[in-house]
Amino acid sequence: AYLLAYSVPLLITGRLGDRFGPKRLYLAGLAVFTLASLGCGLSGSLEMLIAMRAIQGLGAALVTPQTMAVITRTFPATQRGAAMGLWGATAGVATLVGPLAGGLLVDGLGWEWIFFINLPVGVIGFVLAMILVPTLPTHPHRFDLLGVALSAVGLFLLVFGLQEGERLGWDLAAWLMIGGGIAVLAVFVVTQRFTRSEPLVPLGLFRDRNFSVSNIGIAMVGLAITAMSLPFMFYLQLARGLSPTQSALILIPMAVISGALAPLAGRLLDRVDPRLILVPGLGVVAAALVLNVVLVAGGADTPIWLFLIPSALQGIGNAGMWGPLATT
Repeated sequence: AYLLAYSVPLLITGRLGDRFGPKRLYLAGLAVFTLASLGCGLSGSLEMLIAMRAIQGLGAALVTPQTMAVITRTFPATQRGAAMGLWGATAGVATLVGPLAGGLLVDGLGWEWIFFINLPVGVIGFVLAMILVPTLPTHPHRFDLLGVALSAVGLFLLVFGLQEGERLGWDLAAWLMIGGGIAVLAVFVVTQRFTRSEPLVPLGLFRDRNFSVSNIGIAMVGLAITAMSLPFMFYLQLARGLSPTQSALILIPMAVISGALAPLAGRLLDRVDPRLILVPGLGVVAAALVLNVVLVAGGADTPIWLFLIPSALQGIGNAGMWGPLATT
């Protein structure tokens, strides 16, 4: 429910940020996300929790496109690398604080508190954004209603089919949803090509090689990191018997090193070709993922402390990966 409500509207919420201003959309999304977190923690049934998670996903969809828009429109090109470096450092710290706090809360207070903890963070973030984030100029836009409908239907079918495929046993219904989603998104791309007024996704953007390749890079990196992190936590807890808190402690080297190096990489990014930072960063992350595979394949005889090594490598790679990709 969260992933569907988050991923389906992203194209639309990005355009809404252009139309009504990224600050307004950011504040609205943060308010929705924070209130939905309260609803999640107070849920007395699974149905209510699912509904609140969907609303939480919608709030996140309103917030996400605005963060990058504010950075790119606030900072000049000569300072953007440093700004993206701080953005990357925040993400690095979050990779530690999130799982570690989550593990402590689940072990100590109960699952509800992984949602209640969002309340003070959301309120403080809302107040700081009100005061510190500039109100940027808006741009009038005509909404491509056909594009909105096709993108929403296509993304819904694709994401839902992939999510529910295993539960459905990868039967015909699952493949029909996935195939239908791809087909609808193909129609969406065609309509964007021939829309004369104002397409939801101007395909001309992709004529810029850096834009296209960076998007592919972000998608592949997101796939690799996401596909690794959740099963890895399950492995540590279910196969190796660690508590949620102990499992999160494995991530400390990654978070600390990424948080420390990302600002330095960002400042360097303003002075050198991004590829000089990005290519080694991607290589180090790939090496860390391979090393994790080797250690997991070693079975129960692999000492737990060895997993700190790929965690540290991933921290180094993350510092040289996210900032250059986003800046490019």
